[in-house]
Amino acid sequence: MPGPRRRSVLISRLSGLPLGSPQNVILDELRRIILDGEVPPGSAIPVDAVATAFGVSRIPVREALMTLIGEGLVDHRPNGGYRVAMMTAHEFAEIYLVREALETAGLRVAVEQACADDDERAAASLRALDAAVRAYDGRVYHRESRRFHLALIKPCRMRRLLHMLDLAWNQTEPLQPMSHLDSSERELLHADHAGMLAAFRARDADALIAVFATHHHRLQAAIGALPQDTGLFEPEDIQFRSSM
Repeated sequence: MPGPRRRSVLISRLSGLPLGSPQNVILDELRRIILDGEVPPGSAIPVDAVATAFGVSRIPVREALMTLIGEGLVDHRPNGGYRVAMMTAHEFAEIYLVREALETAGLRVAVEQACADDDERAAASLRALDAAVRAYDGRVYHRESRRFHLALIKPCRMRRLLHMLDLAWNQTEPLQPMSHLDSSERELLHADHAGMLAAFRARDADALIAVFATHHHRLQAAIGALPQDTGLFEPEDIQFRSSM
């Protein structure tokens, strides 16, 4: 006789929410949970249970999920339901190439427009990264690494580029890739961050881009070496793609 059905990880994160939430709240909460890495890629998203948790009908939940499909955070197939999106290792590498291109363009403009306040924000972000390295906390390091990179890029003030970078970056967040690296890999990557900040504060665009390129290629190599048979990535021969 089968045992009791396990509660969805996602639903357990939705407990205690106010009932009757509007669609924008449903969308924001589902996105937050997915981006925080609280629900692993491939996890089912039971529409009825989500609707019950929010105290709404299925309609606003499905509309929120359709938005998340468009953002690359959720997958859906007929008769297969919804799930937190998974990517193959090849697709994951492609997203990192997109991120590298966007970040490179943003950094080159940002370093020309940055001011003293931007320097201080970037330095504060690096100090937060220092603390995460000392604490050997992979999840915190993952979060603070993104904040540091954005602190260097945001001075470009290129709204559309920042939006595209945000969407691309979000697609890698459910996997929490930085949290899967060992402490020696994180320390090596962190040394690059110090070089990036020094070049940024010196307003040396060429040096900044050179350090960033080395850093990003090092990061791609580390992530590319992660095991592909442990459920982190979608197997290359399985097709589960979004259907609107």
